Amino acid sequence: MFTRKPYRGEETPEKVEKPVEETKAEKPAPATSAPVKFSKPLKGSSQMVPSVIGEDLTVEGNIISKGEVQLEGEVHGSIHCTSLVIGDKALVEGGVVADDVIVRGRVVGSLRGHRVTLQSSSHVEGDIYHQSLAIEQGAFFEGKSRRSDDPVADAKAASSGKSGLGSNNTAGSDGGSEDKSSKSPRAAE
Repeated sequence: MFTRKPYRGEETPEKVEKPVEETKAEKPAPATSAPVKFSKPLKGSSQMVPSVIGEDLTVEGNIISKGEVQLEGEVHGSIHCTSLVIGDKALVEGGVVADDVIVRGRVVGSLRGHRVTLQSSSHVEGDIYHQSLAIEQGAFFEGKSRRSDDPVADAKAASSGKSGLGSNNTAGSDGGSEDKSSKSPRAAE
């Protein structure tokens, strides 16, 4: 049985019964509190929808975005964007360059950003170049922290001499630590 609510000024209609076959085909639209209004973003404001990389997605390669990126999956490569949020279960193996970086997941590589926040669930292995750095209690960080007036511009200058966005600087890669272990006195015997 279906009833229709009266509109202003209308009389209440009688209850109308519909056959079962018709009711299966007709499904009411989900009710929303207000219609969604899309408007042009204001000049100078960032009202872009963030790009989301879901938990089930693995990216092999670099990501470049002019807006915000929300990472819940894995990226094996560099990320360059305006704002980056790395989720609890997310993994980045590569360099990160962004104005704002919030890390909740795992990063193996360098971070460069004006404002970098390592939340309590984060695990970072690599150097952080920042203007402002916040590390919550419980966060794991192994690497160097270097303050810079403009770490994002420094990253662009560093990458102009190299191919790609940046290197995958990790905490354990000192340019030959593996070779030194192979040159131990026992290896010479």
